[in-house]
Amino acid sequence: MVKYSAKKTTNRRKRTVVNGVVHVYATFNNTIISISDMQGDVLAWSSAGKMGFKGSRKATPYAAQVTTKDAVDKVADYNMQTAIVYVMGPGVGRDASLRSLQVSDLNITLIKDKTYHPHNGCRPPKRRRV
Repeated sequence: MVKYSAKKTTNRRKRTVVNGVVHVYATFNNTIISISDMQGDVLAWSSAGKMGFKGSRKATPYAAQVTTKDAVDKVADYNMQTAIVYVMGPGVGRDASLRSLQVSDLNITLIKDKTYHPHNGCRPPKRRRV
């Protein structure tokens, strides 16, 4: 007895997103790029670990450049033209990802640094007694 499975066909219309937001999260160990629309729905994301970099090579400018290019290529299906860039974190992937974004077809209208700074920090540990 042979079972036949009916093939599902869906006519999903590809939506177009003209304006978007690019979030660059650069840490000392990794760089994560996520691209969303103006409402915050993530369209594409990529990270240095996802691109195959392991260990200390994830925290290099080249890994951030490759990661950014991968995320921008995924968004090309949505016909995105302009983007706002929010950068977070102290990593070395910040500048490399910004340079890679400016080379791409996206028109960057705003670059904003959203790195959080502690005002007074955590309470220090108690004094060491020897």
